[in-house]
Amino acid sequence: MIAYYTINTAMPRLRRRTINAWVRSVAEEYGKSVGEIAYIFVDDKKILEVNRQYLGHDYYTDIITFDYSEGDTISGDLFISLDTVRSNSAEQGTDFNEELHRVIIHGVLHLCGINDKGPGEREVMEAAENKALKALSPAHTSQRGRAIP
Repeated sequence: MIAYYTINTAMPRLRRRTINAWVRSVAEEYGKSVGEIAYIFVDDKKILEVNRQYLGHDYYTDIITFDYSEGDTISGDLFISLDTVRSNSAEQGTDFNEELHRVIIHGVLHLCGINDKGPGEREVMEAAENKALKALSPAHTSQRGRAIP
């Protein structure tokens, strides 16, 4: 089950059925099935609070993924700051919805086992994001990398 929640912000306009099918399809490409995934859309204040409390980081970010996956079933809570997604979109000169979709699938790719912190990992993540975005819709084919806040 894929669920959508908000804290301190309005729910973004999403085609949930399309996104749910897309998330399941991407997971299947990595040999995974979808268990319980919660997208929690928040503002910058809340993402900073979560980052400080659970990760000991004192900075804003676009997504924090809490992975509860077991075996080949991916599950997790994905906190997404719509404020940071919006500012990344403006900085990169990209459409807000494209950036939001990129972040949505970024969390799923983490749950599938793709990392982006080590040497060469960021490029692997960006390639996986770009491939997934192409599968979502022809309107989401940007090849640029994600901004790191």
